[in-house]
Amino acid sequence: MVDYRNYKVWQKAHLLVIEVYQTTDAFPKKEQFGLVSQINRAVISIPTNIAEGCGRETQKELIRFLYISSGSAHELEYLIMLSKELNFINDEQFSNLSSKIEEIKKMLASLIKKIKQDL
Repeated sequence: MVDYRNYKVWQKAHLLVIEVYQTTDAFPKKEQFGLVSQINRAVISIPTNIAEGCGRETQKELIRFLYISSGSAHELEYLIMLSKELNFINDEQFSNLSSKIEEIKKMLASLIKKIKQDL
């Protein structure tokens, strides 16, 4: 078992959760149970699955949860793009969030690859 808090990718994902929650707080109230809920579920799934995977018994199980986390990052990427197209976020917010999501996706892919090599 590894302490998930030691992973840089978890740290960045945790900070992204806070930023996304602050961003979606400004969305129209009519989206509270629609897009906002979906975005918040996707973003929180990223660090949550890293943490859950670290609590599992084997490296193969950790990899499985890292893949789930990566899937959530891809989902979030689309939802942020949709938010921009609906004018719920501006260009600067979109660019900022997109670059952070992209970095997390790359970090997850690298971590998966490293763990697979160590198996």
